[in-house]
Amino acid sequence: MNRKYPIFTEETDCRDCYKCVRRCPVKAIKIENGRAAVIAERCIACGICVDTCPAGAKKVRADLGRAKNLLKRPGKVIASLAPSYAAEWPGVPAANMAGAIRQLGFHAVSETALGAEAVSLSLAEAFRSARPGLHISTACPVVVDLIRKYQPRFTPNLTPLLSPMQAHARLLKRHYGEDTHVVFIGPCIAKKNECDELPGLTDIALTFMDLAQWFEQEGIDPAGAAPHPFEPEEAVHGALYPVVGGMNRTLEDYDLPNVELLSASGMETILQTLENLDTAALTEPVFLEALACPGGCIGGPRTNRNEALLTGELAVRKRARGHGPGELAEPAPAHVFQAAPQELEKISEAEIRAALRKVGKHRAEDELNCGGCGYETCRSFAQALLTHKAEPDMCLSHLRKLAQNKANALLRRMPSGVVIVDENLHIVECNENFARTAGADTLLGYAAKPGMAGADLRKILPFAKLFEQVKRTGQEYRSDTFRDGDKLLNVSIFPIEDGKTIGGILLDVTKTEHRREMIAQKAKEVIEKNMVTVQSIACMLGEHMADTEILLRSIADNYSDTTDHP
Repeated sequence: MNRKYPIFTEETDCRDCYKCVRRCPVKAIKIENGRAAVIAERCIACGICVDTCPAGAKKVRADLGRAKNLLKRPGKVIASLAPSYAAEWPGVPAANMAGAIRQLGFHAVSETALGAEAVSLSLAEAFRSARPGLHISTACPVVVDLIRKYQPRFTPNLTPLLSPMQAHARLLKRHYGEDTHVVFIGPCIAKKNECDELPGLTDIALTFMDLAQWFEQEGIDPAGAAPHPFEPEEAVHGALYPVVGGMNRTLEDYDLPNVELLSASGMETILQTLENLDTAALTEPVFLEALACPGGCIGGPRTNRNEALLTGELAVRKRARGHGPGELAEPAPAHVFQAAPQELEKISEAEIRAALRKVGKHRAEDELNCGGCGYETCRSFAQALLTHKAEPDMCLSHLRKLAQNKANALLRRMPSGVVIVDENLHIVECNENFARTAGADTLLGYAAKPGMAGADLRKILPFAKLFEQVKRTGQEYRSDTFRDGDKLLNVSIFPIEDGKTIGGILLDVTKTEHRREMIAQKAKEVIEKNMVTVQSIACMLGEHMADTEILLRSIADNYSDTTDHP
């Protein structure tokens, strides 16, 4: 478990469903012992896996405790509040929101939109002398990492400016002192990464969920909090940044007639926008405002999903309406981004074929490309197997075949006849012993088509109505000596899936019953002979006892006469 990285897996909660693998846009997840682990160096911290995980096993690093400890230390701590707060708490006035956060112990509460204004100012100045070509915004850290790691050829096209968060932190430290600490609060998980990778500006990044939890712990209701102004000034113009096209709207105020301002939100849309793009063919400066989350920051991974995106965008636009750039706007800090391409290991065709064979894919038609493993194609899955990011058991068709093979092996080796039928009493599967029990004709049919899938049970067994009965009632039927013509059968019929699948086990006990009858007859004859013998012995013993008694009485009488007459 990697708790240092902003996103990690609680292994005991992971249900090996592979849903996170399916949804991860960059496949930055590996499966180990059936559990999904985030590959930190490949991850772009978009948070899709966190939202996707049905078991809640994907966790976001908790930094709330660190923020509370920071407030206990000497020095000023300023809260930098992302402008998308207006969508998260749409009914709370700005001053009340600032007052509620200040109650948590912050020296002041400031709007990150001040940093956004600094970024817009720097871009406007640069675009007045910009060369033709593509310029991509760097306000979204997910987009920055997406390009650096997976579209590295566009890294030089990233505008060389830090994000509004970091520009705001720089402004706050200059205003309040270099020893000032800054805690960012927003909808984004990737901001935690940005803090980790660029220390010295923003100290800690919290999410809106963290803030809501903090309010609850302290018993603070933002709507009822005492109002307090944002410091050092209100920055409403940059508050449009969290909605699609909002950044471009701030640039339009600077009158840049030679620059084409475009926008794209959602990683799939961004990648499609860049696909096959020849930047050298652009005859004018083109600025692409790119936001990873659909709808912009108001659709971030740590936002309240109970609110509609439209509602959130209206709240943000209402907050920003009618205001110009703030007076404190200054150029944003410059920063040159470096490519960090995530190159795959070189894998030969022979290695891929060998990996595919391990999951039962020996021919091209075996490659279903069903996506059940989380990868779009079987070949991609094979590459993941070879790079130790996946396990063979992730292939559902492979597991199904293994299970079917095991079931078939058990069926073949069972001494009893086994049959499984569907709701229409058509055979799904049966073994040879069932065919043998059903008769010579059925055995011939089994030889021609093992398993006899699709055969009508009513044409094979005269007592098929018992299967109908079990399907209708859902109750098992059992008989130890069911007579079928000259056969005696041990019959067990049971529901497998109520009303849809029925199973039957048949065992021919005719010979066994005949053997029992023969044993019983022999035992009866032995008993009768023994009784005759016993009776004969008894008669003989009776006669012998009578003679003995007469003799003894005679002796006794003679002895008595002798003693009476000496």
